[in-house]
Amino acid sequence: MAADGRGRLPRRANGERGAEVLAVLQQAGEPLIPSKVAERIGGELAYSTVVTILTRMYAKGLLTRTPRGRAFAYAPVTDEDGFAARRMRGVLDERPDREAVLSRFVDELTSTDEELLRQLLDTGPGR
Repeated sequence: MAADGRGRLPRRANGERGAEVLAVLQQAGEPLIPSKVAERIGGELAYSTVVTILTRMYAKGLLTRTPRGRAFAYAPVTDEDGFAARRMRGVLDERPDREAVLSRFVDELTSTDEELLRQLLDTGPGR
């Protein structure tokens, strides 16, 4: 990524850097300390920026952290599918009429996805 005339990298859209950090953690398969995250990103971000991103993601419940020496090691709370499910649940929780949202969602499913959803509902936990 090219720097501007002052040597700074261009600003990225909200969440883009967080998504990049999350991808590094998911690919790692083990908790990482901030310096390792920064290293795997390629040195594009300052250590303090990585720590800020990790701390904010931890506060949002997206990451776990455990003490490791003088730092914390961070890991995602779930995989990509789990995060997608959390986003879907978040959208549902934001709307006052859950029935209308779910009804519209089901109306727009393909017949294959609708059948898969039926199977999942029929064989889900506790059934």
